[in-house]
Parts: sequence; C-alpha cells; structure tokens
Amino acid sequence: MIPTADLESAIRTAIPVTHLEIIDQSNGCGENYAILVVSEAFEGKTTLARHRFINDLLRPQIAQMHAFSQKSLTPTQYVAYVAKQTAA
Repeated sequence: MIPTADLESAIRTAIPVTHLEIIDQSNGCGENYAILVVSEAFEGKTTLARHRFINDLLRPQIAQMHAFSQKSLTPTQYVAYVAKQTAA
C-alpha cells in the first residue's frame, strides 16, 4: 500500500502546487490512485509533457500500483475546470 502522504510529499517537493487532490479509488488498499495537480510549473507545457513529468516523478510509487490516472492543470485551466464542474 502506498500512503497518499508519500505521493503528496513527492509532488509538493518537486513543484509549487496551487491545488492537489489525491483520491484512493481502490477502497483503501492503495493500488489505484487518481490525482488532480494544479501548478504554475505546467504553464507552456503540453498535456503530454505534464503527464510525463508527473509519471517520472512518481515512477517508484506508480510501479507498485494497479492503476494511476492524473489531471495536470495550470491555475487558469483549473478555474475553468471548476466552473465547468459546478455548471453541470
């Protein structure tokens, strides 16, 4: 089992984080995580580059998981994302 604190620490140590959600989707066994990370460090980077960065950063933890998904957004994209979620 991978503690969410380990994932959070790895991300927050590497980049400035505006917002971070880590969701254990495996009912507590720690084998399936979804994350939403918002950072100005993603400005000017493609979605693929952002995902590769997070995947490389969390490589040791991801290797122990069954499934991993992510949303990596800039602060501006996050504002639009939240607006869209609340409008639905």
